[in-house]
Amino acid sequence: MPLQRLLHQRPMKVAVLGPVAWRTPPRHYGPWELVTSLLTEGLVARGLDVTLFATLDSHTGATLDGICPNGYAEDPGLDGRVWEAMHIAYALERSGEFDLVHSHLDWLPLAFSAHCRAPLLTTVHGFSGKGILPAYARARSSYVSISDADRAPELDYVATIHHGIDLTELPYAPEGGTGLVAFGRIHPDKGTAEAIDIARRANLPLTICGIVQDESYFIERVRPHIDGDRVRYLGSVGPADRAEILGNSLALLHPISFDEPFGLSVVEAMACGTPVVAFRRGSMPEVVDDGVTGFLVHTVEEAVRAVGVAGALDRAACRKHVEERFGVDRMVDEYLRVYRDIASTELSPW
Repeated sequence: MPLQRLLHQRPMKVAVLGPVAWRTPPRHYGPWELVTSLLTEGLVARGLDVTLFATLDSHTGATLDGICPNGYAEDPGLDGRVWEAMHIAYALERSGEFDLVHSHLDWLPLAFSAHCRAPLLTTVHGFSGKGILPAYARARSSYVSISDADRAPELDYVATIHHGIDLTELPYAPEGGTGLVAFGRIHPDKGTAEAIDIARRANLPLTICGIVQDESYFIERVRPHIDGDRVRYLGSVGPADRAEILGNSLALLHPISFDEPFGLSVVEAMACGTPVVAFRRGSMPEVVDDGVTGFLVHTVEEAVRAVGVAGALDRAACRKHVEERFGVDRMVDEYLRVYRDIASTELSPW
């Protein structure tokens, strides 16, 4: 039998190099880990032979491998710099066993891309600053962006693939609620203080969910307003409660002050039928259909006016928008096309 036919009889072997800040999938916060998990499970369901390199307490239908016992962000006894470097070195040492290595980490694997013995694909989940671009520019890797807005002009990309979500975990809530929600890390980038101001001016209660990433910002700009009534803070909310909180809201406030690469909470809210009032920055025009699934604004004043009419938007249209554009199956399909395109340029049956 020809070698090509023999090779075709086995599934593609893919190594998914996941982050190790949190467990995969995360217990509560961990957007990169969440996307890594959804993609990994989707690939397994399509019949690929997948090994997930992640924390050893991760849950997956793939083969789990790694050396980091648990997420370093959850364990003060672990130095993230050390464990992430060892995690990458361990995975790259095994890279010759795979047809493709797909990295969901930041820049560090790229610094060692010459040691990867399989084609390397990197999903760029966002740039922490211009200073890391040399690692991308010099690396031997293909790149996927998660939005057109987050593309660096210095790099070539094989595709833009928007994140997908598991719609079964985010049921449609047709009635919504009367209060507002801000869902994301507590940090100036996410505009938590602006969300409080918008809710106050709109005379509506606000529920805040997310990890405290900037302690001084939380103490000075957020905590003084938390009274358990007009402003509630629930901390970092896990998957079990996310859908209920988002679905029982009038609108999600997303007054970001940075060019956000994607914004999972925005899509998750719309999946529940809850429209979004977001500042028009970064990927928001790609994610929110202005006037249909929410409103894109520039100022707090505009956001207050948008909140006043958000309740008139069709919640069913919000859900439909997400079903058509942001389902996990669509994301997996698009990555599979990229995998096969990359593999077709190598000595490979695909």
